[in-house]
Order: sequence, then C-alpha cells, then structure tokens
Amino acid sequence: MSRMPVAAGDIREIAGQPVFVPLYKLFLAYGEMFILAIGPKKFVVVSDNDVAKEMLLTQANSFSKGLLSEILDFVMGTGLIPANGETWKIRRRVVVPSLHKKYVASMVDMFGDCGVHGSAQLAKSEAEGKTVEMENFYSRLALDIIGKAVFNYDFDSLKKDDPVIKAVYTVLREAEYRSVTFIPYWKVPPLQWLVPRQKACQEALVVVNDTLNMLIERTKKIVEDADEEFVEEYLSGDDPSILNFLIASGDDVTSKQLRDDLMTLLIAGHETTAAVLTWTTYLLATHPEQMRKVQEEVDRVIGDRRPTIQDMMELKYTTRVINESMRLYPQPPVLIRRALEPVTLDGYKIETGTDFFISVWNLHRNPRLWPEPDKFIPERFPLDQKMPNEVTENFAYLPFGGGQRKCVGDQFALFESIITLAMVCRRFDVDLDPAFHPDGECGMTTGATIHTTGGLHVKLKRRAGANGAEMGFDETVSSLDELEDVNTRGGTPEAASAAFDEKELQEAKDVKEAAVVVGAATVGASGVKSGSGGAKGESPSIEGERFDQAVAEAEDILAKEEAARVEAQKAR
Repeated sequence: MSRMPVAAGDIREIAGQPVFVPLYKLFLAYGEMFILAIGPKKFVVVSDNDVAKEMLLTQANSFSKGLLSEILDFVMGTGLIPANGETWKIRRRVVVPSLHKKYVASMVDMFGDCGVHGSAQLAKSEAEGKTVEMENFYSRLALDIIGKAVFNYDFDSLKKDDPVIKAVYTVLREAEYRSVTFIPYWKVPPLQWLVPRQKACQEALVVVNDTLNMLIERTKKIVEDADEEFVEEYLSGDDPSILNFLIASGDDVTSKQLRDDLMTLLIAGHETTAAVLTWTTYLLATHPEQMRKVQEEVDRVIGDRRPTIQDMMELKYTTRVINESMRLYPQPPVLIRRALEPVTLDGYKIETGTDFFISVWNLHRNPRLWPEPDKFIPERFPLDQKMPNEVTENFAYLPFGGGQRKCVGDQFALFESIITLAMVCRRFDVDLDPAFHPDGECGMTTGATIHTTGGLHVKLKRRAGANGAEMGFDETVSSLDELEDVNTRGGTPEAASAAFDEKELQEAKDVKEAAVVVGAATVGASGVKSGSGGAKGESPSIEGERFDQAVAEAEDILAKEEAARVEAQKAR
C-alpha cells in the first residue's frame, strides 16, 4: 500500500456531512483507489469496478464485514448481514429458501393491500390540501409491509403510534448514528444508562426483544397446531411469514439466533425500500416527462386494480425508473469490508486487518463508467434487455451488492418498490412543496441509507380517472401529520431525555467527553480537537502533557461512573 495515494483529513470534514459526499470529491482528486487517513485511522476507498468485483466476488472469502459487524452487533448480533464465516454460511442456507417464488407471489398481494391502505391516507391529505412528508410516509408503509412479511405482525404504523413502533425506530436510528460516529463512546458501560440517547436505546431494545420473543412463541404454537407437512416452497395459509417458514422447517436454532435473523430482516428490508421510494419520488417530482411516462404505463397495465405478479413483467419503464434511481441514490451508498488475510488488489499489496470503503456512490457516478453520470436517464437501461445488476454492468452497478454476500431479498424489495410507486403514480400527480424546497433541491444525510435532511415535502393532486374505492377514503383514516414524526433523520425520540434533570444531563455530557478522550488514546491518537474548533471559548485542541492529563482524568471519571453503576445494580 506504500505507493497508494493518501488523502489526509480532519474527522470533522467527514462527520459534518454525508460520508459519501467527501469520498466522491476525494475520488475525483486522488483516483479510483486511495487511502483515507483520519487521525490514526486509515481506510482504503475503492471506486473501481474491477477492484470491487475482486473484493465481492473473486476474493470474497478474504474479506469480512469488519466495522459493520461491530457497529450492528448490539441490534443484529449474528444475523445474516453482519455475520461472518461459518455462521453466515449456515444462516444463509436456512434463510434463503424462505424467500421462494411462491412466497414472493403471495407477498405481491400483500404489497397491493398495503398500497391501498397507504393511498387512502394520501387521498385524505390531498383532499384536505395538506403537504405530505413522503419520507415519513414511505418509512411507515415499509415498516407495515416488512412486519407482515417477516413475522406476520401488523405494526399498522400508518394509522397509529405505539411503544413498539417507537422502539423500532429508536433502535434503527441508533444503528445509523453509530455507523457514522468514529469513536464508539457507547461501549463505555455507564453511558448505556447515563447518556439520554443510549438509555433510550437500551430501553427500546428491551421492548423490541420482548415483542420478538412473543412473536416467536406465538408462531411456534401456530406451527404446532397446524401440523402441516414441510415441503419445498412451504407456505402456511394462516401465516405466510418468514418466521413461520423458519420454525416449520425444524431449524435447530436458539431463540437468540432467530431474534438476530428477524431483526436483520426487519431493518434491512424496511430501511432500504423506504429510501429507494423516497428518492425515486423526488426524481419523478423534478422530472415531469419521466413521471408522465410512468403514469401512462401504469394506467395501461394496471389502472385502479391491485397489481399482480404478472404485471411486474409489463411495468418495464417503471422498473427502469427505479433502477436508475438506485444508481443515483444507492442504498447503502458505501459497503464496508475488512481484509482477513494479505491480498493483492490492482497491484497493491494489502495487509491483514485493512478496512475498506467500497464507495457505491462513486461507482454509480464514475464518469469513466457512465455517460452523463449525474443525470436521471432511465432509458440508459434499455427496456428490451435484462434487468441491470452487478453482472450485466460488470460491477459498475451494485443496487443490491454483489457476489456471495449479495442481498437475499432483492426480488422482494424490487417488487415492493415497483408496486408501491405504481399505485402512488396512478392516483396522484406529485410536486415539491416550494415552501420546503424553494430551489427544487432536497438535501441528503446518511446512516445505513441516504436520508433527506429535512424530509421530502410534496403537494399531491388527484389524477382524473383514479377511481379506486380507497380514493373515497374512510373518515377514520389518519392524516400523516396527525401521527408523530418517526424521526427518519435524527436519533431517538426527544422524549427520551425527559427523565433526566440538569445535573444528570451534565454528568452524561462529562462521561461522553471522557469516553471520547479515552477512545482517542486507545486508538493511538496523541491529542483531540474540539468539535467547534474553539468557537465556544474552549481550547481548539489538547495535545502533549495536557492530553495525557486529560486521559488520566477521563479514566477516573469513567471508573467512578462504573463503580456507581455496579452499586446501583446491587441495590436493585
């Protein structure tokens, strides 16, 4: 790696914006493979499709998920996405058969039912002249869909808020927060009950785990009572969920492993689809010609009825719109890997333990690989050719990853996106609300996927001829603004800090800062910089003897807090 270009940067340059944005700027300056050095930490950034193919396919066994596994351990454990090695192989062999053709076909009907329910809510907002925040809408709709698909649980989040829904989003946001926070201060035990967002996360995990345990036990009883023969493409008529399949298959697995698998499917199957639909809607709202083509196709193929599995083959242009949306706004925008052994990539010798960012954003917008890479051109993927994927585009296009770790639910996600988009476009014209998007733009931020910075606010107008029964919505349908914001961009619900007084909040701040100092020392740093650069009157940096003193003081703070935590546990 000694000959590889090196881009040095301040952590604040990365932390202050979506991580893929500075990576793209650096790619244009340093090339398709370079080292990103942030303090003592180094990452190799890959924007070359041939190298991506080597890592994801040819030499896939030489790489693990690395940092991603560490980040997601608290919520996904050894689920299918973060798992490495033999555990991943075993879980994949068990989970993949549950996503068979018969299951996907049954899910298409459910997608349509949820789409009707969602359309009724949008129709009410349109009739009342209200602006709709579509990221919130799609996030709730996707949560309802994945809840039914994975464990036959009706969140009904488009109609109500409840503790389970709030808990799921608290955990989701914490996972995203950790994915873009370079010093893992949450590993310090006192922070799990002292810092508001960490305390909220711990409490939310209890709610989610209790719910999943309840669903596992419920499904076991359903399977036992049904006593059906387990055959290839098994599908229960009473409970066609993945959980039912896994239990009926006789999978000899602990409840902990099953919980990890379910949580992985819940997060992966919900977040990505909601993000794809949000950005596809943004693109169509800003490209009226492409919107017109989608509407013409949907009017001709489906009309007001629910889409079927056969319709998927006929909605060719709608599919290409989603393909192109996933090129411009890939979910996720960055893949994380770690070298398990010495390897050679593009002539560079890579050491064991090297961390990589495969920048899907850079690959999808690389001028060498794509003509007019920043333009929305669905026609770049011809309608009469195969569905574009990593194979057809030689790893220049990774909408669902590639190689052996490719997303197992790609067909499920694509069908869900096509059906939902088709049903919305059939019923409504969509325009950005200029009050929220005066320049026609929508800002980006990132976690596991690309979110908007302030929501996607649109004005809906009912299309002439859209006469589905749901358009005469039931008056009991809730408008989106009557529900709490599920906080698709932030962290945990603000109410999470309500249980803390001023003294406790100050203690939490002290412990968090102490954890950052100790964390910096642990990874080999010789100093720390202020997040505000001294703008609040503090020293812009602490180095040398002052840093050593700060580390000693920080360790003392953490030791006292840990002792207090132990005493509190004894008193319970």
